[in-house]
Amino acid sequence: MAPSISKMDLSNMRARSLMFHDVVENGDYQSSGFPGEGAHLYKLERAPFERHLAAIAAAAPSVATLPALAPNSVLLTFDDGGASFHHPIAPLLEQHGWRGHFFITTDRIGTPGFLTEAQILDLHRRGHVVGSHSCSHPTRMSALSRPELDREWRQSLARLSAILGEPVTVASVPGGFYSSQVGQSAQAAGIRALFTSEPTARISSLAGCLVLGRYSLQRGMGPEWSAGFAAGRPAQCLRQAALWKAKRIAKTLGGTAYLKLRTALLDRNSP
Repeated sequence: MAPSISKMDLSNMRARSLMFHDVVENGDYQSSGFPGEGAHLYKLERAPFERHLAAIAAAAPSVATLPALAPNSVLLTFDDGGASFHHPIAPLLEQHGWRGHFFITTDRIGTPGFLTEAQILDLHRRGHVVGSHSCSHPTRMSALSRPELDREWRQSLARLSAILGEPVTVASVPGGFYSSQVGQSAQAAGIRALFTSEPTARISSLAGCLVLGRYSLQRGMGPEWSAGFAAGRPAQCLRQAALWKAKRIAKTLGGTAYLKLRTALLDRNSP
């Protein structure tokens, strides 16, 4: 990433970042990424994903990648490091002339359902941005101690940098559990752009590290949602922001109890 990214004038800068995860075919949700209904909720079938991409293309003048930010840039990000990043996601993006930001849980590299080192390097060589999604994808990143946070970021960055042969300075926070200490640890580890799960287009700076929010796409959401996020339409953006704020309060007050209840409800309602 260009060093100048941390020196941008952020006063009028906005980035509408969309957060995807895996894309699967024939309902095979086990084929890519983490198992369990909590993870499967964020996985899309190929046909709906293609409709999302078409809607984004119609709603946004262009899709950018870091560090090429302009006012109201649209960025596409993908979390976890599932095997579907390499196929079908990357080829589908490339058909539109786009590149994505792919965030990798490094402890899972080379395990079933996740990218291999060779696939990660290939994505990088094709112009996609490769970043960290921590080492282990902790359940509650914000509950870790500072030494634990430092290990998650530093070891993940070291692994990815060794694969790519150059420093990796972009990351996303797993599980949406962001805190100032999470950001401070990321900045100290060398991360210069950190994506959270807060649905906002605002960009802030933490000691030279850009902090960017994202709008999340889940299974069952129609293409009007991705189009609305890409275009900055209040009907979609404000609605997700309100829901996110309510969930943040529940997460903060409930802690691990919130996660257990969520898992139980999802498992009960799974197909």
